[in-house]
Amino acid sequence: DLIRQLDAGTLKRLPLTVPTSFVPRELRRALRDSTGQINRNAWEMGLALALKDALRSGDLYLPQSKQHVSFWELTLSEPRWQEAQPSACAVLQQPKKPEVKTILTHQFQEAVTTAKARFAGDDFAEIQDGKLKLKRDDKVIIPVSVAALQKVIDTHLPLIRIEQLLLEVDQRTHFSRHFTPVQGHQARPPQFYRTLLAALISQATNLGVVSMSASVQGITVDMLRRVLHDYVREDTLTAASAAIVNGHHALPLSAVHGTGTISSSDAQRFGIRASSLLASYYPRYYGYYEKAIGIYTPISDQYSVFSTKVISCSPREALYVLDGLLDNNTILQVREHTTDTHGYTEIVFALCHLLGFYFMPRIRDLKDQQLYRMDRESDYGVFTPLLTKTADLGIVEEQWDEMMRVALSLKQRTAPAHVVVQRLTNSFPADRLSKAVTNLGRILKTQYILRYLTDRDLRQRVQLQLNKGEYRHKLPRRIFFANQGEFTTGDYEEIMNKASCLSLVSNAILYWNTLKITDIVEQLRAQGEEVDQATLAHISLLPFKHVVPNGTYFIEDIEQR
Repeated sequence: DLIRQLDAGTLKRLPLTVPTSFVPRELRRALRDSTGQINRNAWEMGLALALKDALRSGDLYLPQSKQHVSFWELTLSEPRWQEAQPSACAVLQQPKKPEVKTILTHQFQEAVTTAKARFAGDDFAEIQDGKLKLKRDDKVIIPVSVAALQKVIDTHLPLIRIEQLLLEVDQRTHFSRHFTPVQGHQARPPQFYRTLLAALISQATNLGVVSMSASVQGITVDMLRRVLHDYVREDTLTAASAAIVNGHHALPLSAVHGTGTISSSDAQRFGIRASSLLASYYPRYYGYYEKAIGIYTPISDQYSVFSTKVISCSPREALYVLDGLLDNNTILQVREHTTDTHGYTEIVFALCHLLGFYFMPRIRDLKDQQLYRMDRESDYGVFTPLLTKTADLGIVEEQWDEMMRVALSLKQRTAPAHVVVQRLTNSFPADRLSKAVTNLGRILKTQYILRYLTDRDLRQRVQLQLNKGEYRHKLPRRIFFANQGEFTTGDYEEIMNKASCLSLVSNAILYWNTLKITDIVEQLRAQGEEVDQATLAHISLLPFKHVVPNGTYFIEDIEQR
C-alpha cells in the first residue's frame, strides 16, 4: 500500500514508522540517510527480497497461480483429509498423537542402548576428548574367486546387436504390448513392430529419428515420428520398463543379488547444448562454460531401474529421493533406501520414516555431523559428549496430525514429492510444520548415525548398494553414445523420453545378461566347476561390452507383430 501511494504521488516519502523488520541485514546500513530518513530504494529492495523468499516458502501465495499456491493446496483437500484422518495413522503404520512422545523416546533409548553395547566391539570409530574419530574405512569383503568368475563370464557373453537383444527380451516379457496409441483404438501403421524398436533405440542411443532412418532400411523419418508421437509416451515407457523389471525379478539369479527391498539413487550428469530451464552450470565435471542436466534413477539391489526423472544439477538431489520411491510401479517392495551425502537432509529422514522407508545414506564428514538428544538431563553413556543439542519433541507432538496429512498426501500423490520437500525446506525455520518435520528428522538421523557407527553389516549393505548404482552409470554412457553423449534438445518431454528409453534399454540389457549368465554358470557347474552363491552375489549383472549399440540396424529382418 505504501509503494502504491508513493507511485501515485499521494505520499512524498516513507514515514519514519514504516515497518523494517523484514529488510535483510546487508541492506540495513543503507536503510537510512544521514538525516535519519528512510531510503526508499533500500527499503523497496528489502521488501522485494522478503516477498521472493515468502513466495518460495509458501508463507505468501497467489490463489490464481499454479506455482505460488498455498502449501496446503499441495496436500489432501480439507474434506478429503477429514474423511481420511481417523485411519491415517493406521494406513501409514504410525502411532497416534498421544503416543508419539512415548514411542519416539523409547525407540531412541533402544537405539542408544544397542549402539552402546556394540561400540566397544566395533573398531570403525572411537571417541577422544568428546569428539568422534573415525579410525578407518570399511572395505567390502569380496571373495577372491569373484574376479576370476567375472572374467570367465565376460569372455563367454556372446556379442549381440541392441535391436536383437530388445527382440529377445520382448519375446519373454512382452514389454512392447504396453505401447498403445493415444486414442486407444487407432490402427497400427505398417511395419509397426520394427519401427517401434527402431524408435526406442533412436531415443536411447541419442541418434534421433533422422540418423536412425538412415541406419534402417525401409523405415522413414515420418514413420519414426508417428510412432514416437502416438505410442512412445511417459506412461507407456513406464509400463513397458516395469514389465521388464517384473520379469527380471522372477529370474532365479536375481534373488541371489537381493530381494528387491533395498535401493539406492543417484543422478548421472549429461551435457546439454540447447537452451533449457533445467540446464545449469556444473563446474565439477563440465567447467564454467558448459551446462548439464541430471538423470535421477533409483536402482534396486537387483540392478533394475524402477523410476526415471530428469532434474537440474543446481538443487540438492535430496529433493528427488521420494519421487523415485513413490513412483515405483513395479512388483519390487522397496523398504530400505540409501544415497550419498547429496541425497540426504533431515527432512528426507523424517518423510521417509513417515512413509515406511528406512533411510540409510552414506554421509560424508560423518564425524562433523550434529547429533541430538531427546532429554537434556539424560545420561547416554559413551555417546553423551556427542549429543550436544536437544531435539524438540514438543513441536513434533504438536504438529503430528499435520505431518500425517502431508505423509498421506505424498502417498496418494496429490503433488510431486520434490515440490513438497522443497516447500518444507524453504519454510524452515519460520514455519512450525517445517520445524516439526526437521526435529523428527534430527532424532531419526541421530539414531541412524549411532547404528552406522556400530553396525558393520549396515555399513557393508550401504556400500554394496551404492557400488551397484555407481557401476550402473557406465552402461548409459555406453548406450547414449551419439552427439558425444549430450542432449541436443531443450524440450522437457523429448529429454524425458530419451532418459526413459535409456532406462528401458538398460533394464532390457540387465534381463538378457541375467539369462545368459545363468546359462554360463550352469555350464561351468556341469563341467565340475564349483560356483557358490556367495561368489555369484558379487558378480555384476551389467557387463556391457558385448552389446553393440551402433551401426546399421535390422540387417536381418524380424517378424511383424
